[in-house]
Amino acid sequence: MMGRSMSETKSRQRVLVADDERVIADTLSMILNQSGFETRVAYSGEQAVEIAGEFHPEMLISDVIMVGVNGIDAAIEIRRMLPEIKVLLFSGQAATADLLEKARARGYDFEILAKPVHPQDLLARMRR
Repeated sequence: MMGRSMSETKSRQRVLVADDERVIADTLSMILNQSGFETRVAYSGEQAVEIAGEFHPEMLISDVIMVGVNGIDAAIEIRRMLPEIKVLLFSGQAATADLLEKARARGYDFEILAKPVHPQDLLARMRR
């Protein structure tokens, strides 16, 4: 595969995928692995924070609306641990705008994609 040859010369970028819809999280992880990334999956915001502390990802891709800790709060907590992490959020719900505004008021400006996310759009956004 195209992404593999590049990843052989340098270490693969570590990406944490968080979504409480397991099929979405697992599918995104599989697509990213096939595209040359090293991924871990979290099925909750709490789990994302825990995994980030051990895995030290360079990027977080997270759903916003999750049971318990939402994706924005998880991203803020992870950014505190890993200040350089790139964060890409996605959501299929209108309530997201309010949560994003609250995050911006706290000094966190995150990029957001609308669900469903097409894999090519996601990969293009990640490579920016």
